[in-house]
Amino acid sequence: MLRIHFTGVDLARVRMAPGPDALWETILSFHRLRDRRGALVFGEWRTETRTRLNGETRPLSAVVPGRGYFPDFLTPAEGPHTIESGLEVVRETGQDRLHDELSRVAGPRGLPRWLRALAEGGSEPLDRLMCVLRSYHRAAIAPYWAHIQARVDADRACRGRALLDGGADELLASLPPMMRWRAPVLEADYPVDRDLYLEGRGLLLQPSFFCRRTPVALQDPLLPPVLVYPVTHTHTPYERQSAGTAPGPSLGRLVGHTRSAVLQSIGHGCTTSELARRAGVSLASASQHAGVLREAGLLVTLRHGSAVLHTLTPLGTALLRGGQPVMAERSAPATM
Repeated sequence: MLRIHFTGVDLARVRMAPGPDALWETILSFHRLRDRRGALVFGEWRTETRTRLNGETRPLSAVVPGRGYFPDFLTPAEGPHTIESGLEVVRETGQDRLHDELSRVAGPRGLPRWLRALAEGGSEPLDRLMCVLRSYHRAAIAPYWAHIQARVDADRACRGRALLDGGADELLASLPPMMRWRAPVLEADYPVDRDLYLEGRGLLLQPSFFCRRTPVALQDPLLPPVLVYPVTHTHTPYERQSAGTAPGPSLGRLVGHTRSAVLQSIGHGCTTSELARRAGVSLASASQHAGVLREAGLLVTLRHGSAVLHTLTPLGTALLRGGQPVMAERSAPATM
């Protein structure tokens, strides 16, 4: 179990990440690629991703083992990052830190030769690591970024609603069930027994599409505290649609002023009751229209307490903008 200890100052400094982090998603997706579990959510993604990989997994396996610790420097705490901004921070990692963290992942046979050279401060193996991460990200993350962003944004809407309703206490209590807020300690299911004392530094909450079952924290307690936790996945087909791409056949049902009004009424997130009131329709009608919009990939629906919360996907936002894609820095990571 992980126990995160808060002070009053820490509660005032709890904050939500403004979006998904490309490096966290890259590293955690590599775990999902190998663990074979969660087929309903990740099965189609695994199949498609494996067809695009060209040997990137072998060198990446050496630095990101299938279980246990992986180096903190791979997921900088100053996020969220695009892939390029994150790799720039990784590139600036000091040699002492590289040596210390890579030494922890050495198996019984030690590190491969290129990682030993990296641990000793070699620039060529660092370039190789950057290339491997960039290439893997291109295959595993970039094609699905709009879907990842939609799920993370939906989670952020739920947490934001909790914060508005009851402050930091309500926010921490609203986190997924593998985490339990028992003031002043946040308990979380975790592979090892560990205490993390925030000591006035606050906590960054980072929702993640590829995090699964238990949250993840940086190993070094001196680094800025970050808690990465899994978003809630709904049992819907995996979408590889990005903002601005051609809509699916369900969008053919999106005709008439009422459904357009419902879509516009969602804004930054609302419950079904709020949606009905904003659009001027009955509760049953709002629920029906939201279902059609959800099937078309234009909104995501998550449970928030006794209600449900609807948020727009990047495709839904693009449709409201007259087909214009969402701003590049929000809709996709930097191009490679």
